[in-house]
Amino acid sequence: MLTKIDHIGIAVHSIDEKIPLYRDVLGLEFLGEEEVSSQKVRVAFFKIGESMIELLEPTADESPIAKFLAKNGEGIHHLAAGVDDIDKARARAAEGGLRLLSDKPLDGAHGKLISFVHPKDTGSVLLEFTQRSGD
Repeated sequence: MLTKIDHIGIAVHSIDEKIPLYRDVLGLEFLGEEEVSSQKVRVAFFKIGESMIELLEPTADESPIAKFLAKNGEGIHHLAAGVDDIDKARARAAEGGLRLLSDKPLDGAHGKLISFVHPKDTGSVLLEFTQRSGD
């Protein structure tokens, strides 16, 4: 079901302030940034091995990332696992008693389909399924 660790999402107040840390100090390859309006976030990705680090900055006060930052401050927000078939992954998770945070897959960065599992069902880890567009 899960094929790889796609990325680790880190909530930040300002992507612009964090890019130099990850790119220049830590030496990670900067892959670019984009706004994901459906999630009310701006994201930036850095390559680390076969995976990525995703920085998430809220673009609206009602954004889930804004709420996370208000409650927890900056830090790890989620772990994203790649899946070959997001519908099958969602079905298997639901059959296993996991609660999904949306009724259907959502549009994510890079044109991927995404879906989140409630962290109370996964040891306080917000788990994201991610499927590449066209898969």
